[in-house]
Amino acid sequence: MKRSEIKSIIEAIMFSYGEPLSIKDLNLAINEELAPKEIEIMLDILIEEYKENNRGINIIKLGDKYQMCSNPEYADFIKKIIEPTRKKTLSQATLETLIIVAYKQPITKTEIESIRGVKCDRVISTLLDQNLIYESARLNKIGKPILFKTTDEFLKLLDIESLDELPDKSLVSGN
Repeated sequence: MKRSEIKSIIEAIMFSYGEPLSIKDLNLAINEELAPKEIEIMLDILIEEYKENNRGINIIKLGDKYQMCSNPEYADFIKKIIEPTRKKTLSQATLETLIIVAYKQPITKTEIESIRGVKCDRVISTLLDQNLIYESARLNKIGKPILFKTTDEFLKLLDIESLDELPDKSLVSGN
């Protein structure tokens, strides 16, 4: 398969899927024996082509995954067509819990409650509903407590590529 054809396949998959995809996912879909670096190079080429041509869509990197999205430059035009959905603002308690999960992940509900000093059932439910955290695993302890981590949606909300871009913990905690 030609490189241009593979690049077009990657573009079609990303457009159709709509969610972030890893290089491994793309490689499985293409069903070629390509080195991950080769797919990464093609993704970088696509990213640059969209930027250079000021296209209506972009490809963004979220950690080790990539996602196709609209160019933020055209957000005002998109808003005119798409019925605005009311975005819920996050309460102070929800923000505090989200910050704890972001910095301490993976973390259990009990650990969050220990840090905050209050029950967190409702707050965790809200964060799960808004797809900002997810249940990543269960501890091999009595009761098999759930471990929580932040999602790609969390990265998008903060407009960052990875958790490494979060401010230093000492800046947040005041240490």
